[in-house]
Amino acid sequence: MTEFTPHPTPASYADALADFVQRYPDYVAHAHLDALRATDYARLDRSGHIYLDYTGGGLYAASQLRKHHELLADNVFGNPHSQNPTSLAMTHLVEQARDYVLHFFHADPAEYTVIFTSNASGALKLVGESYPFTPGGQYALLYDNHNSVNGIREFARAHGAAVRYIPVSLPELRVPTAHVRDVLATANPAHANLFSFPAQSNFSGVQHPLDWVEMAHARGWDVLLDSAAFTPTNRLDLSQVKPDFVPLSFYKIFGYPTGVGALIARHGALAKLRRPWFAGGTITITSVQGEGWHSLIPGAAGFEDGTVNYLNLPAVEIGLRHIEHIGIDAIHARVMALTGWLLEQMTGLMHSNGAPLMHIYGPSQPGARGGTIAFTLCDPAGEEFDFRRVEAAAAERLISLRTGCFCNPGDGEVAHHLGREEMACYFTGAAPSSFYEFYDLLHVATGKTPSTIRVSLGLASNFADVYTFVRFLEEFRDRRAAELPWAPEPTLPAIRQRDAA
Repeated sequence: MTEFTPHPTPASYADALADFVQRYPDYVAHAHLDALRATDYARLDRSGHIYLDYTGGGLYAASQLRKHHELLADNVFGNPHSQNPTSLAMTHLVEQARDYVLHFFHADPAEYTVIFTSNASGALKLVGESYPFTPGGQYALLYDNHNSVNGIREFARAHGAAVRYIPVSLPELRVPTAHVRDVLATANPAHANLFSFPAQSNFSGVQHPLDWVEMAHARGWDVLLDSAAFTPTNRLDLSQVKPDFVPLSFYKIFGYPTGVGALIARHGALAKLRRPWFAGGTITITSVQGEGWHSLIPGAAGFEDGTVNYLNLPAVEIGLRHIEHIGIDAIHARVMALTGWLLEQMTGLMHSNGAPLMHIYGPSQPGARGGTIAFTLCDPAGEEFDFRRVEAAAAERLISLRTGCFCNPGDGEVAHHLGREEMACYFTGAAPSSFYEFYDLLHVATGKTPSTIRVSLGLASNFADVYTFVRFLEEFRDRRAAELPWAPEPTLPAIRQRDAA
């Protein structure tokens, strides 16, 4: 792990940039990303936005839109479920996109297939509803998981399989490999066992060891590797790491299109899945005159319900080619240089009385982590600033960050020291109508503030973004949490949107 000590921010932007590039040469080594920021992502600087929510969603390049729109404007495409000319033209592009996904992730077509879904959550639901859970089998997963991975537990329990959670530990919200090994050793080889974990936490940025995949295989487990937060800034090479199921949302990687994801699945693991229903496009033949008469199409088509989002699928290949042209390793190097500097500055910010300005949840060092940083701001007495006030202050400066628990309740509960008893009371009666109500009820009852602020960096991030954000954080120095004006309460549509995220 790289060790560093906090460095004070130089007084001027020019001095800060000069100091940064001297200590982080990887940033300058990939200067072509600066040219990209000035062209494909020029709208950021033109509109004055500081975008720090790449884990929530990637940004699309202007060139991606042009290429996709030109393709649609210059051709006639039809539903691929036919043999007419427009359908065959579309079928060719759909299969070309499928092949390019395998190429991008170095996945051998003899070993893996690509199933297009609406997003990563759709891919996860596909695994959950079809996996052969039975009594005697298990579903094991970390506390550190997105809710769409947590949701698979409902399918497991409904079929009598045991569900085993593996806790994360403070301060870094990691899991010792020995704890994972102990749980994996409990598999009954006579039954199906599924182990899920994220390659990178969407809460803390922690990157869990990818060698857990083969460790699990050796003990009789199928492995689901949630790669949604990992793949935008890290190389996932499926010729080296071979999980059985890899769910993806493409907008997380390159911003456009939304509404298209994929499940990359190993052929052997896919053969284990048993679909609980069938739909148009998934069967070769069925009949209404016999109970259970239907034949599922083998391979990916048997899992793509109805008609795929065919007009958007060519944009997936365009987006992947865009990332490949930039270089995923260049993106990774830039993001980690910016993350290292930002962590230095954040850990070094203090009030005049010597109290830290913030508490970082997860690693405060750059080793084995990604460009996602979760934290809370504290006043000189240690009282946490209400996340709504911070979010509103950031919005006034056109800084886009995220607050809440980011659909990762396990990390949130551990980070904020919320025990089972404290959480249980919100599930025994009428549940809170929103996260905001839950936050206020818990704060009144316990004094705890179960909300986190998250910033995340991505392919278009530059030094000006993180420098501006540090200057924003400095505005909270020596201020009392109770003195900040209350932020306006969100509208009901905003509450629903947050709760559904």
